[in-house]
Amino acid sequence: MSLISMEFLLFVLVAAVGYYLIPKKYQWLWLLVFSYIYYASSGVKLLLFLVYTTGTTYAAGRLLEKVEQKELPKKEAKAAKRRILTLGLLLNFGMLAVLKYTNFAVANVNAIFHTSFSFQKWMLPLGISFYTFQSMGYLLDVYWGKCKAEKNPLRFALFVSFFPQILQGPIGRFDRLAVQLYQEHRFDLQRMQYALQLILWGFFKKLVLADRAAVVVNQVFLNYTQYSGVLNLVAVLMYSVQLYMDFSGGMDVVMGVASLFGIELDQNFKRPYFAVSITDFWHRWHITLGTWMKDYVFYPVSLSKWMGRIGKWSKKVFGKKTGRVIPICIANLIVFLLVGVWHGAAWKFIAYGLYHGLIISVSSLLAPVYRKGLEIFSINQKSGGWKVVQILRTFVLINISWYFDMAVSLSAAFTMMKTTVTGFSLSAFQDGSLLTLGLDWLDYLILLVGCLVVFFISFRQERGVKIRESLAEKPLLFRWAVYGMLLFGIPMFGYVMTTTGGFIYAQF
Repeated sequence: MSLISMEFLLFVLVAAVGYYLIPKKYQWLWLLVFSYIYYASSGVKLLLFLVYTTGTTYAAGRLLEKVEQKELPKKEAKAAKRRILTLGLLLNFGMLAVLKYTNFAVANVNAIFHTSFSFQKWMLPLGISFYTFQSMGYLLDVYWGKCKAEKNPLRFALFVSFFPQILQGPIGRFDRLAVQLYQEHRFDLQRMQYALQLILWGFFKKLVLADRAAVVVNQVFLNYTQYSGVLNLVAVLMYSVQLYMDFSGGMDVVMGVASLFGIELDQNFKRPYFAVSITDFWHRWHITLGTWMKDYVFYPVSLSKWMGRIGKWSKKVFGKKTGRVIPICIANLIVFLLVGVWHGAAWKFIAYGLYHGLIISVSSLLAPVYRKGLEIFSINQKSGGWKVVQILRTFVLINISWYFDMAVSLSAAFTMMKTTVTGFSLSAFQDGSLLTLGLDWLDYLILLVGCLVVFFISFRQERGVKIRESLAEKPLLFRWAVYGMLLFGIPMFGYVMTTTGGFIYAQF
């Protein structure tokens, strides 16, 4: 049941109406039922995987709490908790690894050793990466004592399966999300209005812009050997539009639907193309994945004993300043290797992750040189001009990474990069080649105008303007003119019938 389908809208309508009509003490149970109905719509058998993750994580959390209650000697309690945690992580990340990466591993073994092992290819359960990471974050928080284990298995099942976010995030934290899911909510007209505005805005970005840009992206990336360098570049820029509008539009829909039930999800997208560095980009793009990696991978790795030994060795060999940075660089490389692997079982995704990790690591190592260069050339780091330069520089680096993300393979990504540089010619803008990519001039105009509208609104938000609150202050006629343009513009200009209708991040 796609988030942009009529079936989903009717599903949400029924769920929301019933949510406010039933006794408030049963609202959380109502959400659980509808969450399981929603997930079952993708395949009843896939519920087994969701139940498996829910059951094993719930049991592990309760066992961790029981160890705490037994008041065992500190060393013995720590060992027991570590065994429970390890088992819980292995059962769930192990399942994720088997389902998502076994075929990739077998294919590489066959390629290296010229063997012919085979493995039954399973359908990847929808949203398994998201609900696995969310569940394991909860388990680690219980282990570290950041939150108490949930006693009610049905309440915990709702935390794992809450339907607006299960397919593409954001990845929730138990201490912030659970309390909202379980508390009673009253109907709030203003909140409903804001939620519907957000949903409409998400639909606009997805259907009018992302799906239109996808036509060019699919045409070129799937037939990359047939196109010149400038058309490869156009396809990458179109993918930049597609992914931005698809992901941010999806988050708007998800957060808007959750808000209909009084649930405010964690922010997951914050105008990443205004980022001034790759590090800043990851503070704005898929924020909950980045913070998950920071809290559950980066800090444990960088503060581990073995990393401490590497740090001591680095200081002796490279000096205190550089030696202090090297362990951080190693931890960042590990994090972004995992980010790449999280995106998919392919070498191109590993390259995608390592590309970002290397840029961040090299930037950390060369930070003193960078600061010295700014002083030599008397560059004012606080000036608007320099910020624009940083934004453009980051945008170029991000677009290079999109070759890895969207290309059919790692070799295809490198081929497209090479063709973009060696076969670059502006003749495609004169000879009509752009019109061979599936769009006409009206489509390109719609994309241009739509992107400018999104840019203007994002720019205002970047300057601290709250768009929905600002819109609420406008005259009634103006507000309804905006609503009307969205309501009629989406079906009029949307590419509803020409794409699969799914969101890109739902495949993870």
